[in-house]
Amino acid sequence: MKAFIRGTGVISPQHTFLESNFPETLIETNTNLFRCIEPSYSEYLNPIMARRMSRVIKMGIASALRCMKDANLEMPDAIVAGTALGCLGDTEKFLKAIIADDEQFLTPTSFVQSIQNSVSAQIALHLSCTGHNFTFAHKGFSFESAVLDALMLIDEKEVETVLVGGIDEMTDHNYFFYKKLGRWKTEQINSNSLYTSTTKGSIGGEGASFFVLSKKQTPGDYAELKGVKTIYNPANPGQIQNKLAELFAENNIKSSDIDLVLYGLNGDVRTDHWFTSVMENYLKNIPDGVFKHLCGEYQTASAFAVGLAARILKSGVVPDSILYGKLKPETVRNILIYNSYGNNHSLFLLSGLTGQE
Repeated sequence: MKAFIRGTGVISPQHTFLESNFPETLIETNTNLFRCIEPSYSEYLNPIMARRMSRVIKMGIASALRCMKDANLEMPDAIVAGTALGCLGDTEKFLKAIIADDEQFLTPTSFVQSIQNSVSAQIALHLSCTGHNFTFAHKGFSFESAVLDALMLIDEKEVETVLVGGIDEMTDHNYFFYKKLGRWKTEQINSNSLYTSTTKGSIGGEGASFFVLSKKQTPGDYAELKGVKTIYNPANPGQIQNKLAELFAENNIKSSDIDLVLYGLNGDVRTDHWFTSVMENYLKNIPDGVFKHLCGEYQTASAFAVGLAARILKSGVVPDSILYGKLKPETVRNILIYNSYGNNHSLFLLSGLTGQE
């Protein structure tokens, strides 16, 4: 199952929304938490309607519309989204209202907008899209599941184009609860020092990334998405190697054909060994890249990585800021992404297009 990435729309803690390439000026954080740089929504949303929308819905609609504009597409045949937590801010708002109002005189707006499929539904309403519309809430596999569904729709010739995305927000309460669970570092560090840390925990993040996947290649496409693999709760790195072998065999390539690997290292001493083991034993002498010092850790961070890989393949430029080791690829034709969140491990393979480095 393969598809072409025709357009991207990425809202992240970096200046990625209006940039077609990777931004030169990078944003750092010293608070162990990355917040998205939100655009002016007036260009994408009616101000009156926007007042009733939660932050994550506005980010989702804006990134989707930006993606559609980038792809020069007026209407997708399907919309598929992945989100682990959905509209968490609205959920918290509704629960607070239950307590404050003693379960009396509650307005339904926050409840209606709190469910996971609110983002894809609002995008469909905004576009008047009546096609396939689905949202996957599969924790660390949410975006991966959305992409697999989109690829199956295209492979089975049900649609020509799919708008697919991954989106999650980080609220103050959510950050606090995850901190209690040991997800974040107890000491404050600079995001650029994430990979030299030897302590438990990572830094929090969020983002909204949408892509137009197309059955047919068109001029200006970013890359070809050649495959996605998921591995739940692997017993050892050997299971990752087996999935890598499957992915390479399906695309008739070898590990030596990979020009860059983007790893989901997050600075947590409890989990980073998965990546270093693959790096040192199975994918030796291949340039290594990282991305969570740019977006933080969240359940759909792999969507940010796909956006990063697509822009690298289109431009042919690998930013020095993402390189983890000393090797830098001279040309980039194939990029592998290996990410994980908890027990959910995933692999993406993207390739450049003819006429592009």
